[in-house]
Amino acid sequence: MGDQTELILINISGADKPGLTSALTEVLASHNASILDIGQADIHHHLSLGILFKTNDDNAGKIMKDLLFRANELNVNIRFKPVSIQQYNDWVSRQGKNRYIITLLGRTLTAREIADVTKIIAQQNLNIDAIQRLTGRPALDDDTTKSKSCVELSVRGNPTNKDEMKTAFMKLSNEYDFDISFQEDNMYRRSRRLICFDMDSTLIQTEVIDELAERAGVGDKVKAITESAMRGEIDFRESFEERVSLLKGLDVSVMEEIAKNLPYTEGLERMMKVLKKMGFKTAILSGGFSYFGHYLKEKLGFDYVYANELEIDDDGKLTGRHLGEVVDGKRKAELLKLLAQVENVDIMQTVAVGDGANDLPMITAAGLGIAFHAKPKVKENANQSISTIGLEGVLYFLGFKDSYLNIK
Repeated sequence: MGDQTELILINISGADKPGLTSALTEVLASHNASILDIGQADIHHHLSLGILFKTNDDNAGKIMKDLLFRANELNVNIRFKPVSIQQYNDWVSRQGKNRYIITLLGRTLTAREIADVTKIIAQQNLNIDAIQRLTGRPALDDDTTKSKSCVELSVRGNPTNKDEMKTAFMKLSNEYDFDISFQEDNMYRRSRRLICFDMDSTLIQTEVIDELAERAGVGDKVKAITESAMRGEIDFRESFEERVSLLKGLDVSVMEEIAKNLPYTEGLERMMKVLKKMGFKTAILSGGFSYFGHYLKEKLGFDYVYANELEIDDDGKLTGRHLGEVVDGKRKAELLKLLAQVENVDIMQTVAVGDGANDLPMITAAGLGIAFHAKPKVKENANQSISTIGLEGVLYFLGFKDSYLNIK
């Protein structure tokens, strides 16, 4: 007696209050118990605390008695469960398994979405280690057209069929109109440093070339070419040169007017405040025009802008030509890799966000590629997509929590 190791799991639940965890662990400390594992969650001021501790058989009874007295004084419930050495060793052996982060994102999330997602997780033989809400608590009378809800699940194990699981997630996403992100929980996921954005229909809710075309009186013709190019039906470079030629003779003052009235995508300003505060480098890689990219850089603090420059004649008119190399899909991917080298970050530490077919190369090349309110072809080929809320969704896919950021 006295030398035999005892492993005991305790579960404490009840109304949370300052000092509760300290008081209970002080009991363990007074008996020189070793804590092997500890986890705590707080839901609406209701505490759930689990502690697995090691002691010898002489002390086990004394510790449990003292914990019962302390729990009674604190007005919380406590349960004890013995854990065998074999059970503990089995648990330790599972720690080397792959870990993943599954993020559910939408205007609202109901029990049905969470039930169906967790059912797929169980079918894939994955274990949920933790669940946390990343968005703030919604008001009961929230306007669902402006609200947002995000829940992050940390899971462990080896999926039975990863492709099958992703397909099932996508089917649910389309059926219930919410977004699901599935990412490996590795060192790169926690150390993203460079984020590259498409501009038109991503950072802003318009295609600037269509706005220019309207002013030039060729709106319908250019818009049709733009939509075909974004769907990937025609070559971007060819379509770009054809559209630019139709702008010949337009006065440059029109660009300033359009720039001052650019419709920002929902969440753009808050996202940029957070990214700058957290030290991210940000870039605009656009098949649009540099004039508007630099305008956004000045207003919102982007670090880099690479886009197409329109040629202007001495009379301040567009010539219908562009200067330099066209920034198409291939060039965007090249620029992403170049900026990663310049910033001395691994390509897996990069993020790319875009909506069109010409964004797919950089979305595919980045460590985290996000199709944002994207065309069907783009969404089908991207591993992650956001279709239900604004650009703040990027922050949640990065794992940021509203309460940590304190930025409205």
